[in-house]
Amino acid sequence: MTNQIALITGASRGLGRNMALHLAKRGVHIIGTYRSGAAEAEALKQELEAQGGKAAMLALDVTDSSSFQAFAEALSDTLRTDFGRERFDFLVNNAGNGIFSNFVDATEEQFDSLVTTHLRGPIFLTQKLLPLIGDGGRILNVSSGFVRFTMPGYSLYAAMKAAVEVLTRFMAVELGARKIRVNAIAPGAIATDFGGGAVRDNDDVNAYVAQGIALGRVGLPDDIGGAVAAILSDDMGWANGTTFDISGGQML
Repeated sequence: MTNQIALITGASRGLGRNMALHLAKRGVHIIGTYRSGAAEAEALKQELEAQGGKAAMLALDVTDSSSFQAFAEALSDTLRTDFGRERFDFLVNNAGNGIFSNFVDATEEQFDSLVTTHLRGPIFLTQKLLPLIGDGGRILNVSSGFVRFTMPGYSLYAAMKAAVEVLTRFMAVELGARKIRVNAIAPGAIATDFGGGAVRDNDDVNAYVAQGIALGRVGLPDDIGGAVAAILSDDMGWANGTTFDISGGQML
């Protein structure tokens, strides 16, 4: 995977940051995006460069589709200036938000926020970036284990992620002529700051969730970052239009 370039949205923290570190270990150069965490993004850039790779961080709000054309132009400039390239190889649509609300209490504002972040954003950002993705490249969308199993409070979030999985299959078909593979991952419970960090920081929540996972523990960011690096590698080059469950066997 040497000299390939991955663009990861939401790379400044959480799973996006871990994905970047694992890809960099395999020789992939990283372009990460951040919305408000400029200092975190810069710290990641320095860490990636310290490992011998190339890295760049660009501001992006995935909820603002009117900014996508300008972002694509900035990305094109960055590719030429910092990497000496016209195209990049991997797009990881990772940026997201979590809103906890039971169905009966959900508001239109919550619904709109989830649609904009998890569906509208990836659709129209990917559309704008397609001319910059090299033929034979890879696109990886991020779904959720909540598409397969249920837990009160995540109905709207899960519905968006179910749409992402369907979208992934159609993208794979429509981009097949360019040999661009499109897959998705569906993580289970991971110890990050997602959803307020309850799985990571609350021992009781952590233990309760772990009881429902076949491997007996909640996932760690490294479990996801390593899987993403493997899925984007040539070893998984024949996987296309599928969603990989990366949950340790949660609620089987």
